[in-house]
Amino acid sequence: MARYTGPTTKKARAFGEPIYGPDKYFERRKYPPGQHGAMKRRKQRSDYALDLQEKQKAKYTYGVLERQFRNLFDKAAAKSGVTGDILLQLLESRLDNMVYRMGIAKTRRSARQLVTHGHILVDGVLTNIPSMLLKPGSIVSVRGKSRGIDIIQNNVNAKKDISRTYGWIEWNSDKMEGRFLAYPEREKIPENINVQLIVELYSK
Repeated sequence: MARYTGPTTKKARAFGEPIYGPDKYFERRKYPPGQHGAMKRRKQRSDYALDLQEKQKAKYTYGVLERQFRNLFDKAAAKSGVTGDILLQLLESRLDNMVYRMGIAKTRRSARQLVTHGHILVDGVLTNIPSMLLKPGSIVSVRGKSRGIDIIQNNVNAKKDISRTYGWIEWNSDKMEGRFLAYPEREKIPENINVQLIVELYSK
């Protein structure tokens, strides 16, 4: 499966919640997409269908491909602790997600684009791999000659106090750099994802 690049509102309506962030168009049409989306009666879905939908929701939320997602799950399962919580922590530690959390980009999709276009440094080294997993202590910053780009400046100015929003990130808006302090606890991650269903899916 290729990475989804279609309408975000349509996909959010399919899952019944704004998985890509605040969306005024979703708020206007909170029913499934399609000609009869608002009136069609939905059959009761099986446990497998519910588990699969939760996995798909997590993949689309973080913009991860099937193989990448499976590899992350296997890595989470190999660690000691709650597999589902560790999976979310690994997803949160992706570079594109961190660029989004720090407010350098408004969406994960645009964050991925900033990384691939060479605007982001990790520990002072130019990095163009959005799926790179950061470790606690890693410093993410905007490349020197990229700091004057309007869209980056506007995003950074709009979100100056990131630390209060995400306690696992230390952000310096003047330097346009942030530090990934630690893997976040599950209850502090704002995404509405039932990781237990994902674990059950892969356990079948």
